[in-house]
Amino acid sequence: MTTENADRPGPPVTSPSIVLLTLARRIETELAAALAPLDLTVSRLGLLGHISGVPGVSFSELARMSGTTVQSVHTAVKALVAAGLARDSTARAGSASTIELTPEGARLLEAATGVVSRVDDLLFGPEADPIQRQIADAVHAAFAGFRPGRGSDARRTR
Repeated sequence: MTTENADRPGPPVTSPSIVLLTLARRIETELAAALAPLDLTVSRLGLLGHISGVPGVSFSELARMSGTTVQSVHTAVKALVAAGLARDSTARAGSASTIELTPEGARLLEAATGVVSRVDDLLFGPEADPIQRQIADAVHAAFAGFRPGRGSDARRTR
């Protein structure tokens, strides 16, 4: 070891927050590029998935699940309805809404699911970086036995 390296600090402590944020940006970039030919964004895909996964979901529930405001969800759902991907069969002032996918929305979601699988394989599959494969294994283990449901009604089945 030379004296010029003696004063050099060691490697930084690995921060899970920084590692996951960095990986999340890479995932979002890959997904955005892969979803673009379907005219989908990551946010729009998430909204389609929530609508599909929770039949009869309301605007308030979608806002909670998406971590956004009810006003933003209204705007996003209006765009999905205009594109023929969703419908709100009970939309009238003062009444609760029930949002659902149209057959075209369901087809698009199915196509997008294939795209997500390809991105997952690229980033976390057998040819991916070993650390990223370990992260995927940890995610799968963390959600093993998890039963999706509405908001805080979701329960682990342990």
